[in-house]
Amino acid sequence: MNPRLRLMHEALLARAGNPAFRDKPAVIVEGQPHTYGELLDKAQRLSAVIGERVQRGDRVAIYMDNSWFCVVSIYAAWLAGAVILLINPQTKRDKLGFILDDSGARILMSDGHIAKEFVPLPGSNSSFVSVICSGDFPSGHSIDCLEHLIRDTAPRSTLPTTIALDLAALIYTSGSTGQPKGVMQTHQSMLFASGSLIEYLRLDHDDVILCVLPLAFDYGLYQLLMSVQLGATLVLERSFTYPAQVFERMQAFKVTVFPGVPTIFAMLLSAHRREAFRFEGITRVTNTAAALSDAVATRLRSIFPNALLYKMYGLTECKRVSYLEPELVDARPGSVGKAIPGTEVYLLNADGSATPTGETGVLHVRGPHVMLGYWNRPDLSEQMLRPGKLPGERVLCTQDQFRMDSDGFLYFVGRSDEIIKTRGEKVSPVEVENAMLTIDDIREVSVVAVDDELLGQAIRAYVVLQAGATLSVGQIRAQCITRLENFMVPQQIILCADLPKTPNGKISKTALLAQMSS
Repeated sequence: MNPRLRLMHEALLARAGNPAFRDKPAVIVEGQPHTYGELLDKAQRLSAVIGERVQRGDRVAIYMDNSWFCVVSIYAAWLAGAVILLINPQTKRDKLGFILDDSGARILMSDGHIAKEFVPLPGSNSSFVSVICSGDFPSGHSIDCLEHLIRDTAPRSTLPTTIALDLAALIYTSGSTGQPKGVMQTHQSMLFASGSLIEYLRLDHDDVILCVLPLAFDYGLYQLLMSVQLGATLVLERSFTYPAQVFERMQAFKVTVFPGVPTIFAMLLSAHRREAFRFEGITRVTNTAAALSDAVATRLRSIFPNALLYKMYGLTECKRVSYLEPELVDARPGSVGKAIPGTEVYLLNADGSATPTGETGVLHVRGPHVMLGYWNRPDLSEQMLRPGKLPGERVLCTQDQFRMDSDGFLYFVGRSDEIIKTRGEKVSPVEVENAMLTIDDIREVSVVAVDDELLGQAIRAYVVLQAGATLSVGQIRAQCITRLENFMVPQQIILCADLPKTPNGKISKTALLAQMSS
């Protein structure tokens, strides 16, 4: 980490203030370059507006596509002393309302084309003061036009009195309770994490980093943060829905870093089988979310012949835990490597004793990147932050099962909770179940994870209909799409006559999986 940087927005100030970087593209959005100087100018103008409406530490919710104005909004909020809160634009009204209420967001930044999800505004949020929207949005509502505000406002000249220990972001992630919870990350923790990632990925200012992942997904967000910290260039795409278009821009802008998740890599390999192609300019390929199999890693080398391939493991509560040096991918099959630079990991048994080498234990993480806790949830924070090795220290208990070999390399065994990790996203089975139970004619539903090479884990829903109901699997899926983000819609829906129960009347998922596999 650059010792001169203490706050997330200082990287942008440093780059835009340096003649060597001021006119360099900071981000290229849908083929349109925007320089560091332009990014700082627009962010300072928007921060002047935000600064008039919030106080230091207030939350600014950013509910936008991967876009130029999303990037501007992130840095504008920090320049105003606010805390950013990125929300996936696929998020539906009820969940959006919960997150806005829970966070106490003061401002909502959004795109006009998804205004139906927030107009009229959730009435229960008493802290809400304004909505700022880009593009076309419904008339007759109290919404400010983002483009007009930037055009008509002078840049903010003063900096906030933020310090490194202040909150920089709330990153909402699904939880076993069925409601998302906000991971609290400070400027210090996020700056440390991005610096550590830069170090082990061996990145520099000449790199051109691709991002097809949502900025609301922390893996996507950190591509932006690393790029600005380095003075590199980010090629930002809305998604990987149209691979051919992404490939064209990769070639046009000479992308050197390709971050992906197994779903994206499976799509790449499928396209490669139809018509072979190579990206010889890619020097680093990174994977996180679900594990990348050794077989897939081997096949990717035919597409990225000159790239270092990084296998990694992480969770939102500390961003990244471990990485495997690319030179060791063949020598350490199945491993997710060792702790990232500047951090430490160890395994403990259920009784708190050290786990012997080669045996399975729960992974614990020490380092400046560990979250402060969950917003408004001290109970859940206590479950994840445990007493550490030093007096007063709190370490992150990942709740995940690992083995560690005699050389200190980690091997993922399984998850201790029921959270499903699919397409790089964490999904609460309870949240999916609750949404499906709102569908007329569904009596019971149980959602589980099943291993899937493409998705990491696929979502399977076992459904019991009301007596006499005739809903089809296709009809159920169609209604799920209206209630859930795309990545939360079950890939498999199985209609059942009944579901096994425990003695206290609860659905037994253990018995269900055993029953269905027999």
